Parts: sequence; C-alpha cells; structure tokens
Amino acid sequence: MALSANLYLRQSQSLVMTPQLMQSIQLLQMTHFELVQFIAQEVEKNPLLDFAPEGGDGGSEPLRGEEALAAQETTAGEEAGTPESDWYENAKGVPLNESLDSNFDTAFADEGVSARADAPELLGQWKSMPGASSDSGEGYDLDDFVAGQITLRDHLSQQIPFAFPEASDRMIALALMDQVDEAGYLRTDLQEVAERFGGTPERVEQVVGVLQTLDPPGIFARSLSECLAIQLKQRDRLDPAMAMLVDNLELLAKRDFATLKKLCGVDEEDLIDMLSEIRGLNPKPASGFETNLSEAVVPDIIVRPAPDGGWTVELNPDVLPRVLVNQSYYTRVTKSRDANAGDQAFLAECLQNANWLTRSLDQRARTILKVASEIVRQQDAFLRHGVDHLRPLNLRTVADAIKMHESTVSRVTSNKYMLTPRGLFELKYFFTVSIASAEGGDSHSAEAVRHRIRTLITQENPDAVLSDDDIVSALKDSGIDLARRTVAKYREAMNIPSSVQRRREKRALAKATAR
Repeated sequence: MALSANLYLRQSQSLVMTPQLMQSIQLLQMTHFELVQFIAQEVEKNPLLDFAPEGGDGGSEPLRGEEALAAQETTAGEEAGTPESDWYENAKGVPLNESLDSNFDTAFADEGVSARADAPELLGQWKSMPGASSDSGEGYDLDDFVAGQITLRDHLSQQIPFAFPEASDRMIALALMDQVDEAGYLRTDLQEVAERFGGTPERVEQVVGVLQTLDPPGIFARSLSECLAIQLKQRDRLDPAMAMLVDNLELLAKRDFATLKKLCGVDEEDLIDMLSEIRGLNPKPASGFETNLSEAVVPDIIVRPAPDGGWTVELNPDVLPRVLVNQSYYTRVTKSRDANAGDQAFLAECLQNANWLTRSLDQRARTILKVASEIVRQQDAFLRHGVDHLRPLNLRTVADAIKMHESTVSRVTSNKYMLTPRGLFELKYFFTVSIASAEGGDSHSAEAVRHRIRTLITQENPDAVLSDDDIVSALKDSGIDLARRTVAKYREAMNIPSSVQRRREKRALAKATAR
C-alpha cells in the first residue's frame, strides 16, 4: 500500500471555554465585595469604563477631566445664588428681598453675623472629614467616626513593661505574647522559647506565671482547666474542692454529678454553688478583643408582600454595580488625526471588554433574580407561616423550572442573601433534604424537622424529659417518619445533650431556683 498525503475538509462542533466565558461564570458566584473589587480593577485599566454617578441617570455618559471640572464649577456657581440664578431674582428681575418687602441683611442681625462668621469654618471642618460629600450628607459613612478598638496585643503590650523590670524578661514576655491564640491560650513549647533566648525552662515558666496575672483574667493559660483555675485564684476561691472540680472537667461535661460529689467531698448543695461559680467564669479570656473586623451582610434580593397577595422579588439597588461605557470618548479618540493604528486597536479591545462586562453584569442580575423568584414561588408557605412549613427543595427542581443547569443555580445561590419578612437568609438555606411523611402525604424539610425537634425539647417538662424514642413517637404523631438514629444525629448537630444529661441539669437548675 502506497503512503500519500491528502487534504480532507471536515466540519465538527465543540464546546470551548473562552476566557470571557470563564469570567462570566466566575461573576455568578462572586459576593458583593468581590464583585466591587473586580469592577474597580476593570475600571482602573479600561479608559472606556466609568462608575455611574450616584443617584444619576444610568443612561447618561460619565464626564471626564475638564468636562467634570467645568460641570462642577457650573453647579457650584448655580448653588451659590449668583445674580443670573432663577432663585435669586423673580420673573421681573427684582431681587427677592425687595419684592417680599423684607431686608434679609438686617433681619436678625446679631444671629446672622454670628452664623456668617462661624458657618464657613464649621463647614470647612465638616467637609475635611473622611468620607465627607461636598453637596449633601449622603456621602458620610458613620463607620469613619467609630472609635478604634484596642487589640489584645496592644492591651498586653501596655502591661508587660510594668510587670517585668528586667529587659531579658520583657523580651521573653513579648515572644510569648506572639504565641497567644484568639481565645487567649498560650500555644508554644516553653523549651523552645528557653533555647531561643539562652535561658532555662524554669525561667520561662516564671515569666509565664507573671503573665498569667495580667488582665484579662485567665490569659496565657495552656488549657481550659488552668484558665479557670487562674480566674478562681484571682477571686480567692481556689480551695481544694474547687481545684478538684476544675481538674475533672470531663466529668462535668458528662453531667456525672454523683462522681464529682465524691471526688470533691461536698454535698449536692455545695456542688450546685460551685457549678454556678464555674458558669460565671470566662473560658475564652480574649473573646472581648476583636481580631477581625465584622462586616454587615447586605442582602442581594429583597422580598416584600405584594398588594395582590403574592410576593414582590427585586434586586437590592445598593449592591447592583453601576458601570457605564463612554462611547463619546471612544469616538472622539478614534476620529482624532493623532490616533495611530496601535491606539485604535487598543481602544477597540477596551470597547469589546467594556461591552462584555456590562452584558455579563446584566446577565448576572437577571439570573439571580430568576433563581430568587423561583425559590420564593417554591417556599411560599415558609414566607407566610414560618419554618415549620419549609418545603424540601433541591437544585434540580429550580434548574428545571427556570431552564438552567444545576451548576448555574449552585453558583448563583453561593454567598447570596435574601431579605424576607421572616428575616435574612442565605439562598442555600432554602435547599434542604426531603424526609418522608408517616401518612404518605407531602414530604417534610430537614430544616423544619430540626426546628420541630428543638421545639419539643424546649417545651419538655423537667419531670418528664423526652428521650429520643419519645421524640420519634411525637414526630410520627405529627406525620413525620424518622428513625431514632436520625433524631440522635440531628440533636447532636444542634448541640443538645441527651435526655439523661438534660434531666440532671434541669433538676439541678430547679433546686437552685427553689433556693
């Protein structure tokens, strides 16, 4: 057989993930903060992109450079009340103070002089503040005026120089301070610290002992028992019985009060007093110091009752990114005689990227609104009656209803929040596992079942604590078919102790209350 080279014309189709398509998919799962950062980067490197003015018309083109400065000067001149202003003169050209038979220059002369003298200085101080707006108070951010919080490191650094007169001990103390975790516990090997500073472990242990006397009480402890013991020692309550209780916290966690009474050598009344004092201690001494700035969750979707009895689903305008494509700037530059081929090619690419970004943001908003509307339609009973009526829902049901893929719905519901009359919920909250009904009717949501279990335990009688079998029977009477091991799993996931532990705790609480 002879070998030869031939040309064949073949037509085929394939799915290719372009960079723009990948970025469009990434935009779907971005949070509001991530989206703002991404758009800010695009605006910075693309001269055809601009942020839309706040409260302005979204269809108007942004002003740049000299145009913005001229517009600002024109607006300032009009607001100053110049003779050409319509507010300064009436239709006949007569000043307002003469037409109204009033002289505003002499009326309230004393107050007017004081106001005119103080107002410019106060106005300048106010405008110089961070986040101040030149036109109205809407530009002020209250977070700029919040006092800064002292960190744990700053709080300890102020105390260490007074606790250690020697410089070598202060160096060891500062090194140990860097090994304290967010809860206030010391997480390091003292032998390694001693080798680093050329000292002995006993010397480092002495430094730790002094550090444990600093504020807040319990700081620099190496375990929970030591943390509680330090706080009790500072209160002069670390007697032998209390020390034995602190050394056996695992028995306290198991509610084994009988063994604790024998070990501590106290009766039931004294043990109740000791437990009350233990509850008053702080197991995390550094919990009062903020390590990370907490940010408020801003809802992406707002759901309100509609006049017709339904629900109005809309996107939150505060989280909608407002970007504009400056078409006039592109036209002016491309038609300029000084523009070369390289400049025109660069601007053409910038225009393509800008148009893609605006279309992607619009598609993202439409997709979020479509998914949220379907969730509201599916969970109408929850919005009207509460969590007991939360329906089981999965991604496939929503995806089939809106004719989209499950992965798209999953990306849309990630880190997105919905504000409803029932509260603020993440979109993932509405997707729960289905639990079969005992009567063969509609299935129940796993979240609704957990809420039902929590309600049953909260309302139980201290003299008749419900066991897991009792909860299974109560759920079956309500039409929920659930196995005992599933009830135990849900109960443990909600950090609810067993019936034996709850019975011991409620009896002890009842006796303490009776006293």
